Amino acid sequence: MPLFRSKAEDKVRAAGYDPARLPPGQYLTPKWPVLHAGRVPKIDAATWQLRIFGLVEEEVTLDYEQLRTLPATDITTDIHCVTRWSRFDAGFRGVHWRELAALCKPLPAAHFVVAHAPQGFSANLPLEALDEENAIICYQADGEPLTAEHGGPVRLVVPSRYFWKSAKWLTGLELVAADRPGFWERLGYHNDADPWQEERYGF
Repeated sequence: MPLFRSKAEDKVRAAGYDPARLPPGQYLTPKWPVLHAGRVPKIDAATWQLRIFGLVEEEVTLDYEQLRTLPATDITTDIHCVTRWSRFDAGFRGVHWRELAALCKPLPAAHFVVAHAPQGFSANLPLEALDEENAIICYQADGEPLTAEHGGPVRLVVPSRYFWKSAKWLTGLELVAADRPGFWERLGYHNDADPWQEERYGF
């Protein structure tokens, strides 16, 4: 077993967790590190909107209060960053994709989603990734409104992928037929981003 892995697992075990929860190449942190490209945009929840468009029967635009009136989903999940930190048992509240799908009615040709955010940021995912039980459009973390530095007022949370796929400051979900690499993918990050396969960089 590589020395890094051995030490990382020892720390997980000492913290009272099962080391099997830690993906390869990761280390456990109790904190939630702040990492992003560019500055933190100033977004007022009172004027924020989420546009759902592309291959849908009905384009939908929701404001913050409308999003919060939809049925809420609470999740407790492990999250993993490509920079190698992992955080266990993170708590999030938001809206599951199924609630938004009922409003916009995706067309059969829609197989991928591009998440849009300010400053030209985007992240691509298979549409099925948004349909996973632990994937939500998130507005609350650890019992508090999502802070700006962590992507507030609203971000994606898709725990099955490295966390760069969980786009901060979410403003749009565009449904498309063919996969379209996002911001980090165009800069050489792996398109699929599975932490258990260490899909960090390149295809």
